[in-house]
Amino acid sequence: MEIWDTPIYNPAYVSQLIDLSTGRIKRWLQGYAFTYKSGISGEKVMSYKAPVIGRDDSNLPNYASFLDLIDLLFVKQFLTKGLSLQKIRKALIEAQSLLGGYHFAQRLFFTDGKNIYLQIKNDSESLIELLSGGHWVISKFIKELAHQIEFDEPTGFAARWYPLGKNGLVVLDPKISFGRPIIVGKNISTDNIFNCYLGENENISKVCNWLDLNQEQVNAAIKFETGLKAA
Repeated sequence: MEIWDTPIYNPAYVSQLIDLSTGRIKRWLQGYAFTYKSGISGEKVMSYKAPVIGRDDSNLPNYASFLDLIDLLFVKQFLTKGLSLQKIRKALIEAQSLLGGYHFAQRLFFTDGKNIYLQIKNDSESLIELLSGGHWVISKFIKELAHQIEFDEPTGFAARWYPLGKNGLVVLDPKISFGRPIIVGKNISTDNIFNCYLGENENISKVCNWLDLNQEQVNAAIKFETGLKAA
């Protein structure tokens, strides 16, 4: 199993990272069983809704891998733009047949609120419209997540996530610190910095001296961790 596909994030932490309920995350990762009353017989019928996120092994725990985390981030973004889960599921199935992969995090996906587009050419303006019979279109909408995700060149998988943007100094990289949020180039987790900040009575200068960080780096960690606590 590749590091990107290793389950390392528990649902409660994913909930904080991407601001979605823990229950929703579990359902999207594992699917769920439910009952409904038959309109014909009136009897209760058991049914099952498949996971939204594609995974090689349906018996994987609720813990999310890094790629699952990015997939969840994409799904949330699509829902925010008004797409239904049903359409998102269909688009992912179609993308799987095109690319041989099951992750939204495998290539850049975009949406204009009506359709889902998949970039499969080197030219970032050449996109294929999923659920449309493979017609080529030109993107005219904002690429919501392009400034946050960095893709690995050989594999095409999402390799790093910069939740505050690529200039925001915080990154999640599954190869470093077990995928925990860290300060770029320092490999110091943001939660360690934040705990030191609280332990030093919110004295940023002392934190800088203790951890060999500059004020901008400490402020980035504080901003990120404060946002998690508020989620």
